[in-house]
Amino acid sequence: MGKVYEELTPKLKAFISEQKLFFVGTAPLSDKGHVNISPKGMDSLRVLDNKTIAYLDVTGSGVETISHIKENGRLVCMFCAFEGKPFILRLHGQGSVIESADDDFPTLRAHFDDLPGVRSIIRLDIARIADSCGWNVPLYAYEGTRDYYQNYADKLGPEGIREGQLASNMRSIDGLPGLKEPSL
Repeated sequence: MGKVYEELTPKLKAFISEQKLFFVGTAPLSDKGHVNISPKGMDSLRVLDNKTIAYLDVTGSGVETISHIKENGRLVCMFCAFEGKPFILRLHGQGSVIESADDDFPTLRAHFDDLPGVRSIIRLDIARIADSCGWNVPLYAYEGTRDYYQNYADKLGPEGIREGQLASNMRSIDGLPGLKEPSL
């Protein structure tokens, strides 16, 4: 049976910090819009306090998470134990998008290591913390971080990443506003 928590406990914080992969889910208000689920990795997430997490959002092929959060703020992050004891943790709450031109970006950015192509920081103010068994989640062994994104970013350079943001990060696939302006 799943358990609901009032805040992130030390045990839950440790579990989150150990994960190499997590998923974020968002949806637009329109029932004709596309629901988005996106995997995240690259040591991009930080627990800020007992009710807040944040992750670095790097340039990608779309901007759904940013667009949906800007439209309605709904965000869920899900963590699965792929090694050891089965466990799933979901954090529901109000997301916010902090772009590089925003006043609080430098303060939040200081919590993270350098990653190429950072276009924003996604912060989640957690309203609901719940676990579930995860009995059907298969066991996987972590082999390492892929170097594809780093190679891609190195090849494009800052100007190429900016051009990519202009081409595919200013609006969602449903036409919702994305980035206010390209980063970098």
